[in-house]
Amino acid sequence: MLLTGLTPTLAQDKQVSKDSLKINLNMDAVYSRPFLQFGKSTVAIGGYMEVNSNYFVTDGITEGLSFHMQRLTIFMSSTINQRIKFLTEIEFEDGTKEINIEFAALDFELHPLLVVRGGIIMNPIGAFNQNHDGPKWEFVERPLSATTIVPSTWSNVGFGLHGKSYQGSWVWAYEAYLTNGFDDTIIDNELGKTWLPSTKESPDRFEESFNSTPMTTVKTAIRHRKIGEIGISWMGDVYNKFKEDGIIVDNKRRVDVVAVDYNTTIMQKWYITGEWTWTFIDVPETYSQQYGSRQTGGFTDVVYTILKKRMLGWDKARLNASIRGEYVDYNRDTFNETGGKIHDEVWGINTSLSFRPSLQTVIRANYGYYWETDLLGNPPSKTVRVQFGFSSYF
Repeated sequence: MLLTGLTPTLAQDKQVSKDSLKINLNMDAVYSRPFLQFGKSTVAIGGYMEVNSNYFVTDGITEGLSFHMQRLTIFMSSTINQRIKFLTEIEFEDGTKEINIEFAALDFELHPLLVVRGGIIMNPIGAFNQNHDGPKWEFVERPLSATTIVPSTWSNVGFGLHGKSYQGSWVWAYEAYLTNGFDDTIIDNELGKTWLPSTKESPDRFEESFNSTPMTTVKTAIRHRKIGEIGISWMGDVYNKFKEDGIIVDNKRRVDVVAVDYNTTIMQKWYITGEWTWTFIDVPETYSQQYGSRQTGGFTDVVYTILKKRMLGWDKARLNASIRGEYVDYNRDTFNETGGKIHDEVWGINTSLSFRPSLQTVIRANYGYYWETDLLGNPPSKTVRVQFGFSSYF
């Protein structure tokens, strides 16, 4: 669920204002957060945290109840000068198991349609990769397609342009970046399958390009104040090392990702959001058929506000009921020998009952059911997921 108009207050501290008349898109999510500015400081800070409990049962087998400190994220921003802004986002996942700089970039606004951005940039592929903060969502888990096909959160060092144009109740926007990209771990990994998230573990991706070929990411989106938003994006890269010391050692092998995202609000009670992704990978012929050259997946969340009133002493509290349908297919190829479909896919349905004391904080209980089918299409394993937790900006 997208949040707007977040207004945290602390004594003697100043809320960073934003123009409520503007129409925000997913690309604005990095700045559309409840920052706090202290006194006359030019630096504003904020963050969010997520903690939850998990009880999973797969084909009748469970490891019992466990608790998970999912993530703690700190962000800081500064208006350095007129039309020059800086923002950084640092995330601690699973306690301190992973510490990542997810975003750290400068924006130079030459014109509303021409803003130069450089630094560690979140590649604008789909919507979730940019608009992923835990307090904005009714579900504990992030969507499968947005984490296992698009490796959200996916960011790289690079430079590019973005801009917006307003016309009445409409806004059109674009983004275009050149960044470092994937490497050959997307097929050379311990999972023995095509797996784009493997490249996130590379310790060098913020230092240099794996093969000196930049990744290109382009997105365009349009939004109407009352109708909603739709975005189309593409991300492409040569992922293998095709040259060593000036000698050609392999063909250039590409990975290309295309995504469509959408969201709308109906009668101020229903909120629908989702995205669908298609991935194309040039897998060498020497690799076995379990390495998929095509992948696809997506999700749709439907959120319904049951109550919006003063509850338990909180003004404008909300009680929401939500459902998420999702699907991923990690191998859309067919067997060479039989022509039959290669499976390796997951279907899932997740439900949520959530309470929001304010738009900044969500307490959520989730119940999900998932079917996972192996390469050969054997009867799927079935997993029940029961989760409870909360997430809040601070």
